[in-house]
Amino acid sequence: MEEENIHKFKKPSVTVDIVIFTIKDDDLKVLLVKRKINPFKNKLALPGGFVRIDESLEAAAKRELKEETGVQNVYLEQLFSFGEPKRDPRGRVITIAYIALVNSENIKLKAATDVSAALWFSSKKIPPLAFDHKKILDYSLKRLKWKFEYTTVAFSLLPQKFAISQIQKIYEIVFNKKFDKRNFVKKIISLNILKEEGINKNVSHRPPMLYSLKKDIGEIIEII
Repeated sequence: MEEENIHKFKKPSVTVDIVIFTIKDDDLKVLLVKRKINPFKNKLALPGGFVRIDESLEAAAKRELKEETGVQNVYLEQLFSFGEPKRDPRGRVITIAYIALVNSENIKLKAATDVSAALWFSSKKIPPLAFDHKKILDYSLKRLKWKFEYTTVAFSLLPQKFAISQIQKIYEIVFNKKFDKRNFVKKIISLNILKEEGINKNVSHRPPMLYSLKKDIGEIIEII
């Protein structure tokens, strides 16, 4: 059976770009790097780079993230592909975007390789970005809110034992709105995803009940 000759097709380059979110200073922040090479030298961008011929997409994303920012050992989820023909001035480049939500207290940023700085920026005040990274970031913000609505991803930002008020605060930061306390507590309790862990006695005011997230929870849960 005759095979189609793949060598007659021009080959695009493939990159990975990583969108890392965190809650810091009561704000939803995203990790950006400052490029020190062209194109877009000295411009801010998402961390990322080219996929090597012998590595998987996820391996490339983890490598680039570690090389450019010092961030490692975080769970990355593939987000979407972006392949407009002229999105990169160097030529035909298709990028695969990844997204993650991390606790910034456990991360020490360290810029290296082809970037001169790695910094957290407020998702509400994003400066001009290189390439089409603003488009990637905007899509990531929409996807993040969906995950907050229908998964327990927000709980990854909490300590092992937490009060429901801590959950509510994270949701208010991400959605930039206030939730009625009574209704929020009622909804979270009704989901049957929390386990009571006793009263928090390390506070001077009325001690709240502490909870932990149950194991073996379904992938899709309507949180709000």
